[in-house]
Amino acid sequence: MMNLARVKRGSVFYFGCNCIAILVAIVLVNQNLNAEVWEKGDRHFTLKVLPILKDKCLGCHGDTQKKVKGNFNMSSRRQFLAGGDTIKNVLVPGASKQSFLITAVKWEDKEYEMPPKENDRLTDKQISYLEEWIDVGAPWPGVEIQKAIHLQEREVYENEDGILVSNSGGQSDGWTYRRYKKEDIWAFQPLQNIAMENTVPDHPIDYLVNKKYQTKGITKTKRATPRELIRRATYDLTGLPPSPNMVDSFLKEYKVAPEKAWADLIDDLLASSQYGERWAQHWLDITRYADTGGYSNDYERSNAWRYRDYVIRSFNNDKPYNNFIVEQIAGDELADQSLRERVEKISDFRVARAQGRYNEKESEHLVASGFLRMGPWDPAMVKKPEARQIYIDDIINSVGQTFLSMTLRCVKCHDHKFDPIPTRDYYRFYAVFEGTQLAERPAPFLSSENKQGFKEGKELVGKLLGFAKEKKNHLVAKREAAAKGWYNAHGKEYVGHKERKSLPDAEKPPRHVGLDHIDQGRLKVREQDEWIWNRRLERYEPMVQSVYNGPVPNYLNARKLRAPQAIKANWRPESHILLGGALEAPGEKVSPGVLSALGVRSNPNEGDPFAITKDLAGRRLQLARWIASPDNPLTSRSIINRVWQYHFGKPIAGNPNNFGVKGKKPTHPELLDWLAREFINGGGRFKKLHKLIMTSETYMMSASHKDIDLLNQIDPDNELLSYYPSRRLSAEEIRDSMLAISGELNYSTGGTPSMPEMNIEVALQPRMIQFSIAPAYQPSPKPEQRHRRSIYMYRIRGLADPFMEIFNLPNPNDSCEERDSAAVSPQVFSLLNSDQVTDRSIAFALRLEALAENDRGQITQAIRLAYGRPPMEDELSYLEMYLKKMEKYHQKNKPEKRMYPTSVTRELVEEFSGKPFKYEEILPVFHDYQSDAQAHEVSPKTRALADICLLLFNSNEFIYLN
Repeated sequence: MMNLARVKRGSVFYFGCNCIAILVAIVLVNQNLNAEVWEKGDRHFTLKVLPILKDKCLGCHGDTQKKVKGNFNMSSRRQFLAGGDTIKNVLVPGASKQSFLITAVKWEDKEYEMPPKENDRLTDKQISYLEEWIDVGAPWPGVEIQKAIHLQEREVYENEDGILVSNSGGQSDGWTYRRYKKEDIWAFQPLQNIAMENTVPDHPIDYLVNKKYQTKGITKTKRATPRELIRRATYDLTGLPPSPNMVDSFLKEYKVAPEKAWADLIDDLLASSQYGERWAQHWLDITRYADTGGYSNDYERSNAWRYRDYVIRSFNNDKPYNNFIVEQIAGDELADQSLRERVEKISDFRVARAQGRYNEKESEHLVASGFLRMGPWDPAMVKKPEARQIYIDDIINSVGQTFLSMTLRCVKCHDHKFDPIPTRDYYRFYAVFEGTQLAERPAPFLSSENKQGFKEGKELVGKLLGFAKEKKNHLVAKREAAAKGWYNAHGKEYVGHKERKSLPDAEKPPRHVGLDHIDQGRLKVREQDEWIWNRRLERYEPMVQSVYNGPVPNYLNARKLRAPQAIKANWRPESHILLGGALEAPGEKVSPGVLSALGVRSNPNEGDPFAITKDLAGRRLQLARWIASPDNPLTSRSIINRVWQYHFGKPIAGNPNNFGVKGKKPTHPELLDWLAREFINGGGRFKKLHKLIMTSETYMMSASHKDIDLLNQIDPDNELLSYYPSRRLSAEEIRDSMLAISGELNYSTGGTPSMPEMNIEVALQPRMIQFSIAPAYQPSPKPEQRHRRSIYMYRIRGLADPFMEIFNLPNPNDSCEERDSAAVSPQVFSLLNSDQVTDRSIAFALRLEALAENDRGQITQAIRLAYGRPPMEDELSYLEMYLKKMEKYHQKNKPEKRMYPTSVTRELVEEFSGKPFKYEEILPVFHDYQSDAQAHEVSPKTRALADICLLLFNSNEFIYLN
């Protein structure tokens, strides 16, 4: 058969004579392959078919250096038509049913299932594209025509494949002009203007939620009871149970004026200091708060507690969200900018900055920049450039997830596979942070910061430091005495240990002269302990975990990071796209900038609308203000989605950290956008937003529904919100509630971390740090210090509190978008058998004995405190019988006294000799330790009452809300 080659679309074909041309034209007409059909076929092939072939086929059957599989090449029409070794009719133009290609891609032939991997199989839509192409004659336009088609298509904003998204450009035209379904990139679109109809009820939230019911034939459930409402609101806003007096007062007011009573309750809760503690915990989940740095060394960040308290203050003071954003990303730049305005001479400014002579507002801003130090980081065993890259990559992803609900980590190596974010934009973000250096900076304590316990804390650390120094000095003296003997024996003048390090080996004694392997191991431990306790002392110094702008310092160690007094003001980093994310493969230069796909300008001047300043100072400040801009749809949607999630136990958009194409779509997009606009128009005030949400009937619904069986079929995940979702209390809520109910909770706010008791085996377990073992966890010596709210607990990345962890306290190494509420069997054992819950039960029983004189009165008070309601008669009768039964049991069984160790013996292997050695670690906190009331200290009657308290703590009504 003659091979026909088309020279130009719509023209005749030339074969050397007019007769043949006429004959070919007739054939084309008979086959109904006229110019118009071919024209459409060209477009179809270029836009639909060729991408499939490139993505699914040409890897094995393309024009590569290696031999193509089956000797079947699909990289041109001529080769495609030739077929392979075994099958020739792979492509039959005009007849898809006769083309074996379709048989193969449909997996209708067991021997030829193409592509061969299940994950690579073509979709029905892709197969239909191939069939359509073959049926119109399998046209294969040349490269120039393909280019023309692509250029023409780039002028079309929307077609059947989706919309074009303008951005700064990817690494290929194919990516740059990739199309997206509007519903997939919903978060990148500007906020909708939601029009309300004249029939809108009293509350717009109810209207927007109710619209969903109209298509499903579902009715909303009734309003929750007043008791349910006060418990729901109190936990939501404070993380604590309502007291019986609060419940009684609210019920009385609600009976007279329900709407006013409800509004007043919300106002009172929002005004309490416990509100900030509760909502700060949500934010710290996202930002990955911890008091240590993580990884193998897990060094302490002694001043991280100041950032935690900043977040609490910000919520309690109802700080506008845009300020909250800017201060965390660029607080140090704000502080230095303000300081520079106050200090006239640049030399005086540099001295003031180095000495930390900031005012209260400036110091607050420096503390806020601790956000940039929240992620895990340690440069040990990593080269400095890689350590810097790890830090910057972490910050970029953290900023993206926290404020924009976008995961940016995968854009480091290539243009985003699903979202309209080019790798160029990633490295423009990278350029913003490339001059950001880590440091502990001096920043005066604020008048509002809690400095209680500093004296006692310093004394305890002083004991531990003194012990480490004493042991170290003894070993050092032993070594130096031997060194002096060596110098005398060799007729040389003694040289100190530090000075002789650089001498040749022949000119100095052995490194560990006078020390055996035991001494060598112990010396290393004591030196490490000395550094650790010196670092702990910084907890009580006016310093903050922060950053500064400047060149990369010569010294990079997570143990100690300080800003130099003289910083090169004219230094600028040179930023590149790193090909494949590799520092060794710098590509095109880039300047600082923002995400271009959002269309939100960062540069009011002409030129690049998405660029920000090239000056070293102010890069993060401009980025932060771009993020905080009311025009940025990601920012407002992100925070609204989170606030809704914390009120309802589930977000509107299912992945709060990922609004990208692969994230779950919002169930109520109009509601999300309406709330976002209200939030912006309200000045970004959280308290106003809380009240708006909580005064809706949607929030006040009952957690039950009369048609629950029908709903389980129609809406099993309750996406329509026809009833209020139930949820288990978080780890912090469980612990704090037990302390509140037992009367032990210390309500003081802020300050250095609290050290509650934890399982003693876990507390004393060896934890590696810099080839040594970190000091054991020691609880605070007094109950009032241990019994603070859980947000103030000392958070060690490498040593999680087992009780909190089992109830799904999130791992601080990663941003937590949603708490896991899975029920697992160890939770039962922890609630029934752990020392923590036993101690709370005894304290609860002692409180009950002080509140009521008889059994019935004590049991009544127990249920009122634990459940927020009076007991039912059958509950009283059963628990009274149980109390008598357990009292008889405890009269026969005397509990043992709990003992606390005052020291622990460790065993390690000395790294050079490979031999084991032992050393003692002291636990001075247990010398004068004030333990909680123990079982052996109380009467059998109290222990029996404690068993009832333990029973209540283990009940679903206590553990679950609604």
